Amino acid sequence: MFGLDAKDTRLLLIVAGLTMLAPFILNPFPEGSELAQFNAGYPDLMQRFVIFGIFAIGFNILFGLTGYLSFGHAAFLGVGSYAAIWMMKLLTMNVIPAIFMAVVIAGVFAVVVGWISLRRTGIYFSILTLAFAQMSFALAYSVLTPLTGGETGLQPKVADPRILDGALAEGATPRANFFGLEMSSSFELNVGNWLFTFNAGYYLAAIVMLISFYIAIRIFRSPFGMMLRAIKSNQNRLNYTGLNSKPYTLAAFVISGMYAGLAGGLMVAMDTQVGPERMFWTASGEVVLMTILGGAGTLIGPVLGAGMIKYMENIISKINSTILHEWFYWMPDGLEDFVVAIIYPFIGKGWHLTLGLMFMMVVIFLPGGLVEGGQRIARLFGRGKKSKTDEGKTKPSSTPAE
Repeated sequence: MFGLDAKDTRLLLIVAGLTMLAPFILNPFPEGSELAQFNAGYPDLMQRFVIFGIFAIGFNILFGLTGYLSFGHAAFLGVGSYAAIWMMKLLTMNVIPAIFMAVVIAGVFAVVVGWISLRRTGIYFSILTLAFAQMSFALAYSVLTPLTGGETGLQPKVADPRILDGALAEGATPRANFFGLEMSSSFELNVGNWLFTFNAGYYLAAIVMLISFYIAIRIFRSPFGMMLRAIKSNQNRLNYTGLNSKPYTLAAFVISGMYAGLAGGLMVAMDTQVGPERMFWTASGEVVLMTILGGAGTLIGPVLGAGMIKYMENIISKINSTILHEWFYWMPDGLEDFVVAIIYPFIGKGWHLTLGLMFMMVVIFLPGGLVEGGQRIARLFGRGKKSKTDEGKTKPSSTPAE
């Protein structure tokens, strides 16, 4: 199906099913219940899941396949965002030209950065990419203020030319749309005590993520992907065979940068406000964490890692001491205060501590990330089923030969 084997087709269909049914899956608890705090089925967070999933998928093509660790991928995210917002200011609020230009400009920028950075390998390559990202941040923050808006950033204004759009009505604000369908448009479904929200912007981003995931599968299974794995395995030995690895690493770098630009364009399509903070080094470090946490070199791992980190950032960080006291009110006063005091440093503003501990445990015990954890659990249950099947079988009795 779609040129994929049965295993990859099944994986693509699973991801598609989870993505399309996300409003239901991410809202398991009824509204008003104490556990509703853990629901993540609201549009803004669902959009972040898929957009940063795209970002991590692209980074994984570079890091997971070639082993080149970039600490500056946020530069392409920011460049794509600025390209998209300028398309909305100059051409149209339709998100398609904005997303297209974000991919193109990020790709061109990746060619320049990659051509210079890939002259070195290892830690020197990582430092070069970090330097480019920080220079881009500094330029966007101060030097290129007329183009980037500096610290305050950019957003569409009524006075912008937008040569393909008609004049706005008096008092109206420009809104991102897909051929007239606004990205903020939502439909709410009430089922008992549950509230499910279906957002147009989320489903557009989700479809783009599925296409990006499909392309990543094709890259992983292609001869080009095999060459990238060979580079990761032993680049010197590959060079000794007479093959020039530079074009392959540059192509992987550019493709990865275009994925980041695509994520940046989608971020603008969902929220038409762009600032230089998207280029800061912490954003680059975040995508590294996403990929390693989910499983570098795997197909679905970066998506899982992105979802895990964004869930913790938006859900775990909102839990405070008041909510903890509401959860443990049934305990004796002294014990309640003790339990809250133990848990409180790991939630709210301290959610980074929880993430750090989780990352340490993954690196130490699950080098393959969450994907390896899932595989171990599957093998464990598989062994259990196999042992039960073997117990039910009777050994064939051996009869002497006549």
